[in-house]
Amino acid sequence: MSELIALIQQNSTIYIIVASLLGLLVGSFLNVVIHRLPIMMEMDWREQCASLTSTGNTEKKTKYNLITPRSACPHCQKAIAAWHNIPIISFLMLGGRCKECKASISWRYPAVESMSALLVGLAAYKFGFSLNTLAASTFVLALLTLTFIDLDTQLLPDDITLPLLWLGLLFNLNGGFTNIQSAIVGAAAGYLVLWSLYWLFKLITGKDGMGYGDFKMLAAIGAWFGWTMLPVVILLSSIAGSIIGIGLMAFAKKGRNTAIPFGPYLALGGIAALFWGHQLSHLYLVG
Repeated sequence: MSELIALIQQNSTIYIIVASLLGLLVGSFLNVVIHRLPIMMEMDWREQCASLTSTGNTEKKTKYNLITPRSACPHCQKAIAAWHNIPIISFLMLGGRCKECKASISWRYPAVESMSALLVGLAAYKFGFSLNTLAASTFVLALLTLTFIDLDTQLLPDDITLPLLWLGLLFNLNGGFTNIQSAIVGAAAGYLVLWSLYWLFKLITGKDGMGYGDFKMLAAIGAWFGWTMLPVVILLSSIAGSIIGIGLMAFAKKGRNTAIPFGPYLALGGIAALFWGHQLSHLYLVG
């Protein structure tokens, strides 16, 4: 085992390939999280509401979490065999269809797996055989999960945003991506900037411009990279959101009042800050 680790450490190509394969495997699990976590949240909310109006009903609840029950086809409810869960390969072998009922399997699943592999491989390429690669992989995979949950439900779960924030602060205790002072200010500033914009927009229009999950997500990004990176993240997120928003109105016939999740654009800004933050910050300051 030590010889294998030494080989991976010494050969950057093998290291990046191994990291990408691990990212691929984790991506398969992320698909489970993206699908199940919002359902688990809804079940928890219903349970809390029911407890407030409880009439002594002790009906046994079905166990549902990230592990139980086994994954099943959403159309025919047949349990998915282990070999049908091999990332990307199973999708291609099955022709993108359920083996039992032949219903189409969403391209979302291999897309998430591929993006996970790409992002983790990119982290391995940039940071080499180091703790920074593990930290960067954790960061990008969390943002990828938040992106697709937000696209599906317009929610950014505290179960992901808050641990991500605390992990960023802990990692920067010894100057991981920035110093701890900048990380703390970044977390506070990230939250307060969007919080202030939210209330300003609400006072002017009487409408909610974004959700509280967006505040926490930007706070987490600030905790990882410090306050100096926030202008770049906000600028990139706003530009991406504006371009896509205009595109949706022009080509998808979406109205101005159509709610568009902001989390995916914050994720783009956060990933850009991780991989190209210093270059982008320099361009921003020079420009």
